[in-house]
Amino acid sequence: MKITTWNINGLRAALNKGIWDWVSREQPDAICLQEIKARPDQLTEGQMTLLNSHQWIWDPADKPGYSGVATGTRSGAAGGARILGIEPFDREGRVVQTDHGDFLLLNIYFPNGGRDQERLQYKLDFYAALLEYCQKQHQLGRQLILCGDFNTCHQPLDLARPKSNAKISGFLPEERMWLDHYLAAGFVDIFRARYPDRVQYTWWSNIANSRERNIGWRLDFFMVSTSLQGRVSDVIIHDQVMGSDHCPVSLVLK
Repeated sequence: MKITTWNINGLRAALNKGIWDWVSREQPDAICLQEIKARPDQLTEGQMTLLNSHQWIWDPADKPGYSGVATGTRSGAAGGARILGIEPFDREGRVVQTDHGDFLLLNIYFPNGGRDQERLQYKLDFYAALLEYCQKQHQLGRQLILCGDFNTCHQPLDLARPKSNAKISGFLPEERMWLDHYLAAGFVDIFRARYPDRVQYTWWSNIANSRERNIGWRLDFFMVSTSLQGRVSDVIIHDQVMGSDHCPVSLVLK
């Protein structure tokens, strides 16, 4: 089974850039999109036809043109959106969950904390609320795969310029600490577990030719329950794939 996650920074714009040609070649069994910035009724008939290769669960934000996630599966897996049941998080379209029998797949767009202190606290509170939900699922015996744009780099290896970004949201100590909490709660950052020394990024700023110079951040990844680690065949960062300021990342399960 192949699962692909991709922050496409606007679904309509990304489809117009031809991203679905790449998706069609890769044929993921599940594709998790973040920052869709659209409702399905805003897509053209042609765009909806492209997406018909998968069955979709949508969670657009209440605010038009903002945030939002959507998960498409070939199996038509059951699931739902707004699973946290906390209105300030749910209204921003942050999580879609699908049930694949032996595991739950959570497609997540973690908040960006960069605007001000209030927004940073919102981000940290989201990390806490989601982890509490995940711990309850672990207690019920469910295995989990978390994927999406985590909006935080964990270690200096995960971004090109850790020293100059030490006081920038996305690499603040209090944000990185929450990733430690997830690892301590029975999750594995599966890319880093398989490739402990590999330098690859998933997001590049649109300024100063950052992508061409590979001045990037690894913000998009998979965390899997430790009990699922043995089923992972590979994790692939498709850093040559264009269409967004993020690139897609794929998880391959045995």
